[in-house]
Amino acid sequence: MCGIAGFSLSPNSSVPRTLAAQALLAAIAERGADAVGYAFRCQDDPIAVHKQRSGASALLDRIDVPGDASELLVHVRDYTKGHPRITANNHPIRHGAVVGIHNGIIFNDEEILAEHGFDRAAPQMTVDSEAIFALVDAWPGRAQVFEELRGSMAAAWLDERRPGRVFCARGAGRPLWLGESTEGAFFASTKQALEIVERFVGLRLRKREIPEGLLISLSEGCVAREQPFAPNRAFSEQALPAVRAPQEGVSCLKRLAALAGA
Repeated sequence: MCGIAGFSLSPNSSVPRTLAAQALLAAIAERGADAVGYAFRCQDDPIAVHKQRSGASALLDRIDVPGDASELLVHVRDYTKGHPRITANNHPIRHGAVVGIHNGIIFNDEEILAEHGFDRAAPQMTVDSEAIFALVDAWPGRAQVFEELRGSMAAAWLDERRPGRVFCARGAGRPLWLGESTEGAFFASTKQALEIVERFVGLRLRKREIPEGLLISLSEGCVAREQPFAPNRAFSEQALPAVRAPQEGVSCLKRLAALAGA
C-alpha cells in the first residue's frame, strides 16, 4: 500500500509550493516507508525528480519546490515488486517522456511490456508500475489503455510532451481523492490528506472521491477533461492495511506543524 499526492496550480496561485509539498507528503507518510520521492515542473522546464530510499521523515525538511512550479507529484512507497535498493524501481518512475507515481499492484506487467515490445527504462528495473507509464508514453491521453492492466491502480503522472498538464487515474482497488479551489487542484490517496493541506496551506477545497475507471486531466489548476474506462477486475489481491508506517505519519505531522508555525 503506497501513498500518492500532488497538485496542479493556477498561473496566479499564491500557494507556497514547498509548504504545499510538505503538507502533502506528511499527509501520506503513514502509507509507506520503503522509499519516498517527488517530482515537479516549472513552466517549460524539464521535469525535476528527487527520490531516496527512506521514509518521508528523512525528506520532509529538505523538500524544495520553486515558487513558479505549477505541477507536483509526491509518493511514499510500501513495495511489493521491484526492490527499493534499485533506484529506478522507486517512484516517481520515468519511462520515456512520462514521469509517474502509482499505488497498487499490476499483475500482468511483464506480459504488457513483452506484448508491446517495451524495453525497461533502466537496467535491473523490475517494478510492476512501469507498465502503466509505458502504456501512457506510447498512447498519451487514451484512457482505454488502462483496460489492459490486470491489478489495482491509483496513479498520476507528468508528460514532458504535455506541459501544463497533470494526469491522474483511478482503476480498481485503490482510493484517490480530488480537491479543487480557485488556487488550484490537489489530489491524494485519502480525503484526510486533503484536509491536512487545507489546514496547513490555508485553503478551502471542494473534495470528491474519484470513481473507479476515470482518467482526469488537470490544467492550470482546473479539471480540463475526464475520460471513463472499464478497469479489468480479473484479479484477486490480499487486502493490506492502509497504514503501513504509523511512526512516519506522526513524526511528519509534528514536524510539519513546526515548519508551518502552527
